[in-house]
Amino acid sequence: MPIRVLLADDHQMVRQALKALLDGEGFQVIDEAGDGEQALRLAAEQRPDVAVLDVAMPVLNGLDAAQEMKRVSPKTKTILLTMHAETHYVLRALSAGAKGFLLKTHAAEDLVRALREVSRGGTFLSPEASRALMDAYQTKVDLSPDPLSPRERRVVQLIAEGQSTKQVAALLKISVKTAETHRARIMTKLNIHQTAGLVRYAIRRGLIVP
Repeated sequence: MPIRVLLADDHQMVRQALKALLDGEGFQVIDEAGDGEQALRLAAEQRPDVAVLDVAMPVLNGLDAAQEMKRVSPKTKTILLTMHAETHYVLRALSAGAKGFLLKTHAAEDLVRALREVSRGGTFLSPEASRALMDAYQTKVDLSPDPLSPRERRVVQLIAEGQSTKQVAALLKISVKTAETHRARIMTKLNIHQTAGLVRYAIRRGLIVP
């Protein structure tokens, strides 16, 4: 039985290229998503064996999508694709439960190997991610807990992407007043007073990619 894969990337050409690659290697790409929220919905419906998630996706980034996927589809394993191998991305990916972390600059064969390894219950880290993890261990990097709830992180991401409070409310299916309350609580928690500060926080936490 082929390994069932869900692809999530906000660039259609990337998804098409990955699907062509995986189809040729005997995988079954069961569906595609253009953002993290759609990926979660499809995972809950179709229960893929592995979800390949781009880190930098709109509405809900790949890191938070990986964490939420453990809840909506517990048996689905996740592999994160990114252009960035900074330590905080790798640590957040692992803390979110990702089983693979791979740079987009790598050869296509590496993704094939990662999928096969992860589907067998193993893990796959690119050499850059392994070095970042080793550096974090040796320098005792402290990834302090995020003071925000998952919903608050989503609000920060949307604000950092340039969405207005009304647009945030519509995307999250909440009232404008509730969205305003979330924003005020976030700024109080983080001691941030301007939108620019929220953007910088989102970048540091890997919620958006600069």
